[in-house]
Amino acid sequence: MNGMEGRDFHLRIELPEDLQMKNARLLCSWQLKTILNGYHQIVQQRMQHSPDLMSFLMELKMVLETGSDSAGISMKVMDTLEVALKKKQELCPPPPPPQFYSSLIEEIGILGWDKENMNACLNVLNLKCQRFQSQSLRVVLMKHVTKSHVLNCRGLVFVDTCLSTIKLKAEDASGRKHLITLKLKAKYPAESPDCFVDFPVPFSVSWTPQSSLISIYGQFLAALESLKAFWDVTDEIDEKTWVLEPEKPTRSATARRIALGNNASIHIEVDPKHPTMLPECCFLGADHVVKPLGIKLSRNIHLWDPENSLLQNLKDVLEIDFPARTNLEKSDFSMDCGICYSYQLDGAIPDQVCDNPQCAQPFHQICLYEWLRGLLTSRQSFNIIFGECPYCSKPITLKMSGRKS
Repeated sequence: MNGMEGRDFHLRIELPEDLQMKNARLLCSWQLKTILNGYHQIVQQRMQHSPDLMSFLMELKMVLETGSDSAGISMKVMDTLEVALKKKQELCPPPPPPQFYSSLIEEIGILGWDKENMNACLNVLNLKCQRFQSQSLRVVLMKHVTKSHVLNCRGLVFVDTCLSTIKLKAEDASGRKHLITLKLKAKYPAESPDCFVDFPVPFSVSWTPQSSLISIYGQFLAALESLKAFWDVTDEIDEKTWVLEPEKPTRSATARRIALGNNASIHIEVDPKHPTMLPECCFLGADHVVKPLGIKLSRNIHLWDPENSLLQNLKDVLEIDFPARTNLEKSDFSMDCGICYSYQLDGAIPDQVCDNPQCAQPFHQICLYEWLRGLLTSRQSFNIIFGECPYCSKPITLKMSGRKS
């Protein structure tokens, strides 16, 4: 604090973890201590009875105002200090009361505890009980731990030390495990937690101030059930074909690039809401290989039966059998780019192939683009470049697309 005579006075308030003023320490310079001489008992009394830091600060201001004429204390500085403390409280809000944790523990108890992570979660909650020295909170905790053992529930898998991040798991009807991460806000349950899931569609939560973690978990289970057919389709593709992209599909991934053999593949985009319907298809490879497949798709599209699996429909419509995982290795389809001599380049794999059946060398789109652009004999019309294959010198055409850049 700055005095009217140009002197500086330093004041420091050290708060304990529970932010209670009665356990705080007031430290100041000897000059300010001299000014407060005679007000010691009043200051101590205010510290004992003030509910929070801001209340104490206002009362300290009143004390200083009493002696401001003789001490020359600038009230403008006190106002500045108030503003700084308010900003600090906004950035570091006080922890919720024990009732908040008691309610949260009840909700978690109903959801159940994952056995593998139960001890770690219990340690976090026990620390909360010790911090508030709350026997009632401990009783609530142990009651729901016992209840979870009886019900053999396994919902909770993680909780952080602040009880602001909670992870719950569930299995769908096909036995797949799924996680939902909840980020609790300061005003929970008045405000809905932020929810993070690995879904191919947005997960929107219906929430009211009366809602709880149990209601979110119920909506999570309902969403899993609605997406079961989609994951059944993608799992069958992943298990029975060679998926070139993505290398490690997530539960939210709707696209698959499936090997067809002969440096050819099909890129499909599955609709999560209608997973057995005809997907968007794009054939990748030499024209003499993929053009006949496009013709078969157009000719046989009437054979598509939504009652059958997507993979079976693709086989019937394209009149092919996809290379089986049991007979072949992925390396049989993972040919390196003929220009950069690598398979993956910035996450992309070779998707351009020379049309010459005796060559059929694959290239990354960007590699072939840079190569052809550097040749004087190449010509370009809009987004199509005409040139010669770097390997066999036969004509090659590259149509640039935004999918691979």
